[in-house]
Amino acid sequence: MINPIDATTTDAWADLTTLREALVPDLRGWFEADPHRAHDLTFDLADLRIDLSKNLINDDVMAALVRLAEAVNLPERRDAMFAGERINVTENRSVLHTALRLPADAELVVDGQDVVADVHAVLDKMYAFSDRVRSGEWKGVTGKPISTIVNIGIGGSDLGPVMVYEALLPYKQAGLECRFISNIDPSDCAEKVADLDPETTLFIVASKTFTTLETLTNARMARAWLLERLAEAGAIASPAEGGEAIAKHFVAVSTALDKVADFGIDPANAFGFWDWVGGRYSVDSAVGLPVLLAIGQDNFRGFLGGFHAVDEHFRTQAPETNVPLLMGLLNVWYVNFWGAESHAVLPYAQYLHRFAAYLQQLTMESNGKSVRWDGTPVTSGTGEIFWGEPGTNGQHAFYQLIHQGTRLIPADFIAVANPAHPTRDGDTDVHGLFLANFFAQTAALAFGKTADEVRAEGTAEAIVPARVFTGNKPTTSIMAPALTPAVVGQLIALYEHITFTQGIVWGIDSFDQWGVELGKKLALEIAPAVFGDAEALAKQDPSTQSLVSWYLENRD
Repeated sequence: MINPIDATTTDAWADLTTLREALVPDLRGWFEADPHRAHDLTFDLADLRIDLSKNLINDDVMAALVRLAEAVNLPERRDAMFAGERINVTENRSVLHTALRLPADAELVVDGQDVVADVHAVLDKMYAFSDRVRSGEWKGVTGKPISTIVNIGIGGSDLGPVMVYEALLPYKQAGLECRFISNIDPSDCAEKVADLDPETTLFIVASKTFTTLETLTNARMARAWLLERLAEAGAIASPAEGGEAIAKHFVAVSTALDKVADFGIDPANAFGFWDWVGGRYSVDSAVGLPVLLAIGQDNFRGFLGGFHAVDEHFRTQAPETNVPLLMGLLNVWYVNFWGAESHAVLPYAQYLHRFAAYLQQLTMESNGKSVRWDGTPVTSGTGEIFWGEPGTNGQHAFYQLIHQGTRLIPADFIAVANPAHPTRDGDTDVHGLFLANFFAQTAALAFGKTADEVRAEGTAEAIVPARVFTGNKPTTSIMAPALTPAVVGQLIALYEHITFTQGIVWGIDSFDQWGVELGKKLALEIAPAVFGDAEALAKQDPSTQSLVSWYLENRD
């Protein structure tokens, strides 16, 4: 294990502090002075074109950021991750989500285990199952083929699959729909199954240990719904005699085969994954089964190939041209030297409407830490609040704050050149009009509008200040030819490695999530009080006692 280095003690950190104190942002002036700025700060990464030129950086800052990465041994830590070393120190685990997309002829042995062979054994099993469902060979208990897949999971077992499914809807097989249940609020399950035909519905229960409270509660509700509806339709004699129905209408993504069997699922229809795959990094594992069922084997292979292309770039490219590394370092620059507290992700692609929500777990669960990987307190700010909505919706909601507010909010803009649905409004190319907004927003944020420009428009002097845009708001533009399965994989992998880069600089373990555990534990302790146990209620703090008492008094 490579010893952690406190980034704040390095010469590079001191250099960045000095550079920040001296830097007066002037994107207008920088572009005017350097006609090659856009070219020099634009990079190609697989299918992605990434323009960093509208960031608050110059050559000296970029060089110092690269030195910082080298000072904290980031290349060595990266190589350790790819090799399967146990860089998740608090759980003593390897971190091998990158192995999920290695080609079958790759070689990776960790602790004597052929990881690539294990991964492809599960993939082959998934592909065979998917082909059976998509072809209609797999049938429900009454002999009808499956038309709706309902994924039951939470966290990484939900956010990843639903985001990718929504992003790749144009690739979905006709006549096959996916729905997703995650919230333990019973309304979620009730609404998702309300209009379904139980005879043509297949449930996927995604829980590695098959003990996740929310997932198993929802799975039991779904099982009860299935058996009751099948009994009402005369498809089975009674809910109590529905064992065959469960085997035909439920499969699992889990390695706890005994618990899977106890639920009624045939262990042969369980698809496993490994403890070196964190939930938020698992959409390209068996957790992505609903995506595979929707888009098919060839498209899913392309999806995995997109991940792998970015992995190879991150693993092999020199720091000066390593795009995920540079973008991660830029985020450190803004958090630690500019005081930025949030980061906006603004896709000008409606199919990516769940991308920001997906990134919230990836980034904030990974880097929302206040303890370094050696157990000492962090020595700098860590993490950002990731948020966003698709354009142009966001323009009519929160862009005002980014343009003229008092907070610095770095923003990533994402767009594709070719839409899935090219449409014209008369003579107008609607997608072109849409992207005109994409280009305009990054220009407006970068270059703003001066008081003299406002006056030149004939604006009354009294309201000139209100119409001035200071500019110098940092943005990164990410473009792709189209939103293909490969491009979606590339986008996910890009942000995975951005997150890793930040975590290494901050000296934290980006792959544990102990902050999730306390609330879960307390919920189980408080549950008896919620169900009327006076002794359990008396053990709670006064505020919780008051809230639970009000709930008990007001519940019908």
